Amino acid sequence: MVRLKGEKVYLRALEQHDLDFLYQLENDPLIWEISGTNTPYSKKVLQLYLDNSYRDIYDVKQLRLVISKRDADHPLGLIDLFDFDPMHKRAGLGIVIAESKDRGKGYGAESIQLLCTYAFEVLGLKQVFANILEENVQSIALFKRLGFEEVGIKKDWIRSGAQYKNEILYQKLNEDVH
Repeated sequence: MVRLKGEKVYLRALEQHDLDFLYQLENDPLIWEISGTNTPYSKKVLQLYLDNSYRDIYDVKQLRLVISKRDADHPLGLIDLFDFDPMHKRAGLGIVIAESKDRGKGYGAESIQLLCTYAFEVLGLKQVFANILEENVQSIALFKRLGFEEVGIKKDWIRSGAQYKNEILYQKLNEDVH
């Protein structure tokens, strides 16, 4: 049985009481660059999102979970499966730990491992991929340590102000799926 609980964190569905956390995170301009957003979200729009967050990954092609500390229901960040493609058995993985003080403590690594296990064992995926900015050396090191391999560079992929940044594509394959 696949569990979404580790030693440090557990992954859970979004709840109504996550509205303020989601509002804070989605409206942080420092995160917009990696999330593909460039405008703020209202609480009303985020409430509508929460109201529909129960929908199945096969329906909306996305699964967003809250990363919480194991010993408390304190949200640390979000982790997503996106661009879910059941035909080709793949999905993208995105993660953000909200506060810099919570980064580098193993929360992200454990969350990625838990979600990959879920993706491979429950959803039967062949691969999970991640798009990481070339300058994000901490995330690159983390994903490599967790078995993701670099498979390509998307040149000038992300516009940031007046410049463009490269994005690196990483994949983790499930060799048990044919």
